[in-house]
This record gives sequence, structure tokens and C-alpha cells, in this order.
Amino acid sequence: MLRDLFGTKNRVTFPVSGTGSAGMEAAVCNVIEPGDKAIICINGVFGTRMADVADRYGAEVILVEVPWGQPIDPADVKKALDANPDATLVGIVHAETSTGVLQPMEEIGAACQSHGALLLLDCVTSLGGVPVEVDKWGVEIAYSGTQKCLSCPPGLAPLTMSERALGKMRERKDKVKSWYFDVSMIEKYWGSDRSYHHTGPITMNYAIREALRLVFEEGLKNRFARHALACKALQAGIEALGLSMFAQEGARTPTLNTVAIGGNIDDAEVRKALLHDFDIEIGGGLGPVAGKAWRIGLMGHGAQQANVTYLISALEVIFKKLGYTDRVGDASAAATRVYAEAIA
Repeated sequence: MLRDLFGTKNRVTFPVSGTGSAGMEAAVCNVIEPGDKAIICINGVFGTRMADVADRYGAEVILVEVPWGQPIDPADVKKALDANPDATLVGIVHAETSTGVLQPMEEIGAACQSHGALLLLDCVTSLGGVPVEVDKWGVEIAYSGTQKCLSCPPGLAPLTMSERALGKMRERKDKVKSWYFDVSMIEKYWGSDRSYHHTGPITMNYAIREALRLVFEEGLKNRFARHALACKALQAGIEALGLSMFAQEGARTPTLNTVAIGGNIDDAEVRKALLHDFDIEIGGGLGPVAGKAWRIGLMGHGAQQANVTYLISALEVIFKKLGYTDRVGDASAAATRVYAEAIA
């Protein structure tokens, strides 16, 4: 089921024992050796974290950066590859949790293949909510987490590695620096050899099995459409409130919606009222956009009409109370209309 969800035939596809960040570290440490060049794309917090992990494992990190809220330009990746033809790895985040940007991948994958670099993709906020096509895009290594679009408790990190990525791992001069994440051993633990490696989180294995079963019971096409519709309805309500989306139009992930906060709006006051008065928690901005944006997750089971309309109506009440608007009902109507039109 993980292979089908990743869009891959990779033999080595399994859940790492640990959260999404463990998946990131496992993905990097198995293929990076000291001195290897790693081109890391940064347009938010988690690209920055990937660069930090690569640096800690001894990589010479080359950064490709764009302003937060924008996708990475494939031309910039090509330039970095042209300037560093011996680069081992290109790392990029598919759906950046800190900015709500969904990264187009086809051109970047083709560029990596033509230069012989391994493409590593962070799918933590995308897997199960939007299409992920590992084989089609030329991705050699990808990882995710369970607690977002899979609606599973946190504690596992789905990981997939191509035979080419495994070949890089097996050709290492030294052992993988992390014993716990060494896939050369873990593949035997998960494979036919059944060679003991560590105590597996068995209850989490049952949990992800059930979560994946529910994903495929709904069907990927239906699931992706449900996430897209929830995002469209939310955006309609947000804009009716007089706000705008933070991520660049045309490059927004439906799973994590970022809202730009106007100068007169008290970020903390609104989020506090949502939590205390309506039992709704939304994320504040991270890093450079702290206090400037809200992060609203519509992932997995959470991407439902009831959740969208409840949030928008709650924001209307709070905005009225704090004097940000005199109109109540327009935003709720805008969000509801999207769902009504979808039914029609």
C-alpha cells in the first residue's frame, strides 16, 4: 500500500520507526558521505532543516533559495547542477509545511536524472492528500510522516528508496553514520531474511496498516478531490473575510493553507479566541513569517466540510467581536457555496 501511495515499484519501501524528522534523517544519512555535495532547496523551515541534517552528516551543502511563499524555480536547480556536476543529491520539500507551497516536480526530476544526482523528496505534508508520483518524477528517495494526511498517530515515517539510491548506499567507503537508520541492515529486517535490527513499534505498524486501508477504501482520486474541495471552500471564506492567501497562486498545497495576516489583525488574539471559545487550533507563522501568517491544516480526515464551515463561522464571530468587520455571514456563505456548487 505504501508503494501504491508513493507511486513507486521500489522494493525497499517501509515505515521508519520514528516521526517524519526521522524519515528525513534516514533519507539523508544513508546516501551522504563526508565531502559529498548536496544541493538543498529552501523556501521554508523544512528545507532549512534538511540542509542542517545534510551538513551534520558531512555534506558540502549548496543552497538554492527563494523567498518564502514561492516555489523553487527549476531553472535555479539546473544552474546549481551545472555548477556542481558532481553533486550527489538534490533535496527538496514537496509541500512546505511552513509556507503552504506545493512544489512542481517534473522538471526538477528530469534535471537531476540528466546530471546523475539523486533526487530526495520530503512528502510529509503531501502523501495521502495530493498525488505523489515517485517513479514518474524521477525521485530516488522520499519520506513522509503518518500524522498528517494519513490521519494516523505520529510515530512512523514512510520511506522509499530506489535501487540506484541503494547502490549509492552500498558503495559507501564507510558505514552509514547512524546505526539506527542504516537501511543496509533495516532492509533485511523488513525483507525476507527477517534479520533482527530493533524492537519495532508494533502498535504503530497496526495503526498505519489501518490508516492505509482507509485511504484505499476511499480511493486516491476521491481523496485528492476531497482535499482540493476543502481548500477551495476555505480560500473562498478567507477571501470573503477580506484576507488573502500567503503562498503564491498556482503553487498552493490544499493540505496546508497559509493565510496572510493584515497589519491591523492581532495574530495571537485571534488564535487564542479560536482555541478558547471554539476549541479550534490553527498554527501561527514560523521563522520569518511568524506573526504574519496563519497555517491551517486540512489533512486526511480533517479535510471535511464541517471543519471548514465551522472555522470560517468562528473567524466571523471573532472578527466581529474584535472590530475587524461589520459583516457576518458573507464568509460562511462563500465557503458553503463552494460545496453546494460541487454537489450541483
